Amino acid sequence: MEYLATRSRGWLTKVPAITATFWVIKVLSTTIGETFADYLSVNVGLGPLVTTAVMIAVLAAALTVQFRTRKYTPWIYWLCVVLVSIVGTQITDFFTDTLGVSLYVSTAVFSVILAVVFMIWYRQERTLAITSIDTPRREGFYWAAILTTFALGTAAGDLATEALSLGFRNGTLIFGGLILLTWIGNRAGASTVLTFWIAYVLTRPLGASLGDLLTQSKDFGGLDLGASATSLLFFAVILVLVGREQVLANRHGVAAKGDGPLGGRRPDYAWAAAGVAAVVIAGFGLSALRPGAGSTDAQTVTVAQPDGATQAAAQLVHPTTRLGDLTGFARIAGDMQAMVARNDLAGGRTRAKDLEVRWDDAEAGLKPRDPASWHRLDSEIDAVLTSLRAGQPSPADCSANLRALTTTLNQFDGV
Repeated sequence: MEYLATRSRGWLTKVPAITATFWVIKVLSTTIGETFADYLSVNVGLGPLVTTAVMIAVLAAALTVQFRTRKYTPWIYWLCVVLVSIVGTQITDFFTDTLGVSLYVSTAVFSVILAVVFMIWYRQERTLAITSIDTPRREGFYWAAILTTFALGTAAGDLATEALSLGFRNGTLIFGGLILLTWIGNRAGASTVLTFWIAYVLTRPLGASLGDLLTQSKDFGGLDLGASATSLLFFAVILVLVGREQVLANRHGVAAKGDGPLGGRRPDYAWAAAGVAAVVIAGFGLSALRPGAGSTDAQTVTVAQPDGATQAAAQLVHPTTRLGDLTGFARIAGDMQAMVARNDLAGGRTRAKDLEVRWDDAEAGLKPRDPASWHRLDSEIDAVLTSLRAGQPSPADCSANLRALTTTLNQFDGV
């Protein structure tokens, strides 16, 4: 009897069936993961290193619970996916932003790591099928592969965005189209295992592009929902779909290897379509309530001079720069210069937070247009933030970095 019970438990899978609902939740979870990581790092002010450390600790705790379960439990499984999304994204961002590793290099490195994980997994288990995740060792390989796919998807997606200047609109269409081609290939007879893992990697840049499309300002081609509204919308849809999964798992038990979706295939398609429809309708509906900020060809920004006087400088930034309209950033820099000139470093630090958040929020809209100019400005903004947030900030250093930033902003017309 003990042998039969052990064998029976071995047929219980620890991951969900691959269904339409699975893919919808996966894409939305990817966006939630990235948005929440940025919120902790920039808005809360934890910074990338602390955010990564905290998220790794939380992920370790969630995976401990996941490994101790004996069957697929929707709420803990999808919590782990969201946390893996955060950690995978933070790992890539750490290599790129903190260590300065080229996206070409990081994409190649994560590709090799994923290939090694698959090679060892296959040599040990003779299968890479998701339907075979029914032992602790296979589950360990599975989560190692999932983490690497998120890191690889982040690096490859960012590389495509920068190198090809896709932007989030084209990115959404292109990555979505690639996933569709993968599905067509599977239907035409391509390996189910191969097409699954290709699609899984592609969902990361698709989710990021979709999230940016919803959150970015209309001036940059987005729908201007903002990160908070987009996160709440996606989180609500995820809660409904995962809640349904949990109800079905409680009612029907766990699907055996290779079984279709719990509750039937047609209801699964219907719920997945409803989730997509909710995102589309709510996204465009809320966007219609947010008129574009618009811009004028010339705006006046007050810039502080070293002696504390102020000077009105017309047409500081022209909206036809490659990066777009940078007037808002120039205005914040002007405010900070005025505060530093009055020796109001505390006020400058507060305004610096506005600059940091606004610059981070606009990255997806600005960076693909002119990566070289974006990196130049990003470096100068980092210098301003560092000088203002030093233990004993030097007014001279703060003023010099702000002048350099303002000069660069003023020079971008036609760059």
